[in-house]
Amino acid sequence: MAEITTGVQIVLPQHCNGYAKPRLFGGQIMAWIDIIGAVAARRFTHCAVTTVCIENLNFIAPAYLNDTITQDARVTWTGHTSLEVRVDSYVEHLDSTRTLVNRAYAVYVALDDNDRPTAVPAFTPETDEEREEYEAAIRRRELRKQK
Repeated sequence: MAEITTGVQIVLPQHCNGYAKPRLFGGQIMAWIDIIGAVAARRFTHCAVTTVCIENLNFIAPAYLNDTITQDARVTWTGHTSLEVRVDSYVEHLDSTRTLVNRAYAVYVALDDNDRPTAVPAFTPETDEEREEYEAAIRRRELRKQK
């Protein structure tokens, strides 16, 4: 099963807009997605990585000032030098229940010591969920190639 990398943040005033009930900026959560996704990619490849794209970023629910945000990142697919990471972001409530805020798929390229693309280990899906994600990642890759 794919290793899960987890991150935790508290939504602070500098992360929010100026509304009466301050909401988390979408751009802030995108930055957190990129960081946790890169950590998962680095742990999997044992290499430096650079972001190719973040796609299928869907905002499902809001997060507000003082909410706790947890993020789970896992590799879903690998190519020769690139890999896809799924990042799920949640609001963790005080009773420990979680509400999905968004899901994103980020693509990274592994880099060698000279900042050139380098081969990554193969990801082999083991569970039904991993196989479904893997097949979906292949379809997303084909769509990216068509653009």
